[in-house]
Order: sequence, then structure tokens, then C-alpha cells
Amino acid sequence: MTDNRTAGKIFFVMGKSASGKDTVYKKLLEHFPEMRTVTLYTTRPMREGETEGMEYHFIERKLLEAMESRGRVIETRTYQTMYGPWSYATVDDGQIDLSEHSYIMIGTLESYESIRNYFGNERTVPIYIEVEDGERLIRAVNREKQQKAPRYAELCRRF
Repeated sequence: MTDNRTAGKIFFVMGKSASGKDTVYKKLLEHFPEMRTVTLYTTRPMREGETEGMEYHFIERKLLEAMESRGRVIETRTYQTMYGPWSYATVDDGQIDLSEHSYIMIGTLESYESIRNYFGNERTVPIYIEVEDGERLIRAVNREKQQKAPRYAELCRRF
């Protein structure tokens, strides 16, 4: 059980691409190890260094559509990329139990709004990270350079 000051809340880290969301998210988990995490679902290909079930659940589009038709998708967002549409989703799959635990999640402003609408204002705490665009671009290029097959065209499309 978590501390009464944080029990039953979702602390939601958000910001634009390459703003440092993952870094802040990991630091918060280090400082608050009692917090639970939620593994999102995505239809995008796995990046080098990622592990199924850790960063995301990597699924086919048909499975996401089946979960949507059963009303299990809390929020979803789809990006038209150079490689086709990539979707990211939070699914009501039993991972979140606000009667017992608090959670740290990560995403975009739009995904935060959907989470807040689903769970309520009193259960969601926004943490927004803002970084100058030039710095974000440098971070994104450096991250892409580390891939075996960098997707620079997709990176450029996002910026």
C-alpha cells in the first residue's frame, strides 16, 4: 500500500517528443519505488534495446482494433509516419487499481487528457516537461543515431 498522500493517484509525465519524459519518469521511479507503472500498447516496431512488456506491449493493429471493439481501450492516438500508422494505447487490462496503488505514467498532453477524463481530476496529477525545440531536435537525432537502422525521415516528419 502506498503513502496516504499519494494513494490512488496517477502521476502523469508528459511533453513533446525528445523532451526528456523517459529520463524524468525513470528518476521519479527511483525516488518513489512504491509507485506502480502501466505498460502501454503500441503497433510501432520495437526499437533496438526495447523489450516486450517493458517499454510497451508490441501488438498488431488487428489486436488493438479488437480491444477497441470490446471497449477496453482507455485512450489511443495514431500517428501517420513514413512507415505507416503507428498507434499507442492505454488499455483497461487490469494493470490499474486505484483502490490499492498509485501509478506513474508517461505520454502526451492528449493522452493525459483522456486518462484524466477516464479516472477523474482528483485521481490524476499532471507533470509537464517543456524543453526548447533546438535541444529536443538534437536529443532526437542523437537517439536515432544509436539505432541499427536510423529512421531519420520519420524523425524529420515529427519535427
